Amino acid sequence: TFLIRRVIRNGQFYAEDGPAWSPDVATSQGSYNPNNPLQITGLANATQIQPGSQVTGKGVGREVYVKAKNLGAQTVTLSKSLYGAAGTQNFTFTRFKYMLDFSGMVNMDKFVFADIEFQCSGKASGIMLPQDGLNFHIRDCFITSPKDRGITSIGGACQGMQLDRCQFLSSEQSQDVQDRHTIAVNINSNDAKVRDCRAVRFLHFLVLGGSNYIIKGNHWFQGDSVNQGLRSAGIVFTSVNVSSTINSNYVDNNFIEWTNEHDATPDYNSGYSFGALSVQNNVFFCTNAAPWFTFFVLKPFGAGHFIHGLTVTGNTFKTVNGGIDRVEQVDESYAGLDYGRFRNIQFHSNSFNGVGQMSVSPV
Repeated sequence: TFLIRRVIRNGQFYAEDGPAWSPDVATSQGSYNPNNPLQITGLANATQIQPGSQVTGKGVGREVYVKAKNLGAQTVTLSKSLYGAAGTQNFTFTRFKYMLDFSGMVNMDKFVFADIEFQCSGKASGIMLPQDGLNFHIRDCFITSPKDRGITSIGGACQGMQLDRCQFLSSEQSQDVQDRHTIAVNINSNDAKVRDCRAVRFLHFLVLGGSNYIIKGNHWFQGDSVNQGLRSAGIVFTSVNVSSTINSNYVDNNFIEWTNEHDATPDYNSGYSFGALSVQNNVFFCTNAAPWFTFFVLKPFGAGHFIHGLTVTGNTFKTVNGGIDRVEQVDESYAGLDYGRFRNIQFHSNSFNGVGQMSVSPV
């Protein structure tokens, strides 16, 4: 446990060739109960599962990790809940390898990286955060060509994390969007600030599982050379009432996606639904996009949800080399929305170029 401020400053970490960087993969049958949302139990192959592993399987959302395991009880503790995994199935646990791996640390506060290049060389991932902590700060750093992930949070050490003036350069820049798998950053906890960063051609820039985020002054771009090709989400919110602002960013050939895929009971029953999001004064831009592409996608994973509190103002939406039909959509792959309960939607004072249907609310 480190609770006193520590700083690692200047220089470069460099990954050389070697078999140690290869991810370890384990498969095990296990059971999931939504009433116990952060555990998988009855794991027959628990000895092979490593803390810090990414969990995949039916009904598992993006960027779910093993925070800890109990070998005697044959259980693992998860970083986030699973939206549709009730029952027993086979889960896959993939342990990426990181240049700096703090997963063995129980708690770290006020840890700072400054003016460092993490030269992953397409061989290693960048930084894995500790299990828990507060105010991890990474500033003026380059994470260059990570093999799988740039910065990974497996628990709560991302609480209040700050990313300032960093560059994330993908190892998959020459690949088409649908062939990419690298993710720059995931954050599970609340109150993070991501400011003045630049991210180049990842599958996703940020996967955000908490609330109260300030995303300001960043540029993330994710296009490819395919005419009317697929585009992926740049920012993914995975909880409903995010209480966040996306302000003065450059959203280039990708979209903002808003889901509730980290909810063990994704149908709406009571409390908050989708809301408390402000998207203001951003540049949204795309080239060679298909007409059905949109810059903002809301995707409920359960029925009965609605929007209460969404502000989209002062943005510029622009396309070149092919227009798009509109700038926003609801993805009903899992469920639709209850439009009769929509309240406080402010979608106005935006500019549209190369967009067939302007979106304005209230109408």
